[in-house]
Amino acid sequence: MNISFIGGGVMAEAIIGGILGQGIATATDICVGEPVESRRAALSDRYGVSTTASNGEAAGHGRLVVLSVKPQQLDRVLGELRGKLEASQAVISIIAGARMNSIVAGLEHEAVIRVMPNTPAQIGVGMSVWTASPSVNSKHTEATRSILETLGEELYVDDERYIDMATALSASGPAYVFLFIESLVDAGVTLGMTPEMARKLTLQTVLGSARLVQETGKDPAELRDMVTSPGGTTAEALRALEAGGFRATVLDAVTAAYEKAKQLGEEK
Repeated sequence: MNISFIGGGVMAEAIIGGILGQGIATATDICVGEPVESRRAALSDRYGVSTTASNGEAAGHGRLVVLSVKPQQLDRVLGELRGKLEASQAVISIIAGARMNSIVAGLEHEAVIRVMPNTPAQIGVGMSVWTASPSVNSKHTEATRSILETLGEELYVDDERYIDMATALSASGPAYVFLFIESLVDAGVTLGMTPEMARKLTLQTVLGSARLVQETGKDPAELRDMVTSPGGTTAEALRALEAGGFRATVLDAVTAAYEKAKQLGEEK
């Protein structure tokens, strides 16, 4: 299946790499519309895909057309492509905050798929949540699922409101985890470790903890209790976290991101 990308940024490149790596498409099947010449050259040299400065030309190439531009560029792109897509094409949007009804209206095209990936997709361990309008046929939904599986895990939802929730939890979530990692490394250095030692211990601890939850299937609270001896060091650390409002702060952060995601959608 021919696939077009409108925008050749980091996430578009991650998808291109996944598609080619898993053999879902060949380089000749892919065309990227990208205004920056140096970026076009980089994608062409690295992957062998065709590139063009014309979004209209790129869109005409694919049965699936991936909108992968920055949110502030969306209105211009929709204007360029309005009324130019065929009924046999489907549009995949990975643009944060852009609701399907806005894209449908902006393109004058009914077959739209909305995807919210996250940055670990760049190394094939991402989480993508997605939904599709009723006009998208099964061939396009299955192709979309296959593409997203190259990026990591995927989850289809029937209700678009879950996309805003996913934006707050899994799409913004890596930033929360990176901040936690940064804080743990800083704490290790404060205690007297070298930065390299603190980083190594922190990264393996976070990675191993996530894998333990995933592979045992146990509730995180149960695993936390297994680590926590009464009156011990972990219990004292957890007491300090609770006193500092750790759990409530995380909830406030995710809720704030969710409200912002809804606001961005209403503005489109």
